[in-house]
Amino acid sequence: MANQAISSGDKPDTELEREHFLRIIAAFNYYKTYATGRVNRAQQYYNELSKRHKDLLPDFLPHLDQIRNCIAHNSEVIKTMLEGTEDMFENRDSHINGDSNQPKAVNNFDMEKVVTTLKQFFRDWSSGGKEERDACYKPIVEEIEHLYPKSKCNPPDVNVLIPGAGLGRLAFEIASRGYHCQGNEFSLFMLIASHFVLNRSMELDMFTLYPWILYFSNNKCAANQIRPIQFPDINPSLLSPKAQFSMVAGDFLEVYTEEASWDCVATSYFIDTAHNVLAYIDKIYHILKPGGHWINLGPLLYHFENMPHEESIEISYDVLRKVILEIGFIMKRENTSVKSSYIQDPESMMQYSYNCVFFVCQKPNSTSHSPLGGNQVQL
Repeated sequence: MANQAISSGDKPDTELEREHFLRIIAAFNYYKTYATGRVNRAQQYYNELSKRHKDLLPDFLPHLDQIRNCIAHNSEVIKTMLEGTEDMFENRDSHINGDSNQPKAVNNFDMEKVVTTLKQFFRDWSSGGKEERDACYKPIVEEIEHLYPKSKCNPPDVNVLIPGAGLGRLAFEIASRGYHCQGNEFSLFMLIASHFVLNRSMELDMFTLYPWILYFSNNKCAANQIRPIQFPDINPSLLSPKAQFSMVAGDFLEVYTEEASWDCVATSYFIDTAHNVLAYIDKIYHILKPGGHWINLGPLLYHFENMPHEESIEISYDVLRKVILEIGFIMKRENTSVKSSYIQDPESMMQYSYNCVFFVCQKPNSTSHSPLGGNQVQL
């Protein structure tokens, strides 16, 4: 896996990579302290109750103890996951992980990323996440099989790129069908987790996690908060040795520069992660081969909206659609009301979903194509 591209100020890239890597490792290592602190606050509030109210909650403290046990278990899984991080980087220097156990500053933003990453195992690699995966990934996989059927093409010759690959399940599913597939991910949280599940999982349901233990609200019963998940629900090590599958770290806009190099780019819950979504569209158009396809499914929850010190362009889908056509894409398929959710606890009293847009665009074969003259089909 290639090194993650990080740049800031005038520091050498290797030093910045080292600092970033150690910061993320520190956040994972801090999980037990962070999670236990949340439970301790709950117990502190309980201790301040009147005796009468305490007597009405006889199972409250035993429940907190169960949560602490789950935290300890999650922490052990994290330790196992971090044991393999030195294998993630090609051409690595020994100092990249040489002092990863030294204390580093940890902020709440990073800790929220750790908690979210644990929930991603539920979404991407557990049987309980199948419904979410089917809503988000299945339309993309089926579209690829429709556009590039085995009856008309040789799947290993079809190059598919998945930017924002997360824990790698979508890319894995595409590669398992014989296509040449590469996932790209910027977040080192996700990269560490995907490396773990893809390279360290040797059997079905090998690991257990408790992803919901820090969510004290909207539980129908106390047991839901501490219920486990097992992963992976499919053994990644059984992927055919002939499969062409890889994960590459780095900023999508910086890593992919070669023009006309991909047959298909598939994006799931990705385009709204951009500071400038127009730059994403330009890049996808640039790297697609003439006649290549862009398949997208997701909402427009712009990640940097209202975030301090972050620039962001937020546009509605109708405006985005016009930009897509003006850049030169032909709109082949479109559905603006695809229901899906994102790392949603299916047992929670709070349920939310997105009305996602699903579209398939094609880069024209001819450079003389009129940008606004393409076929437009409404599903």
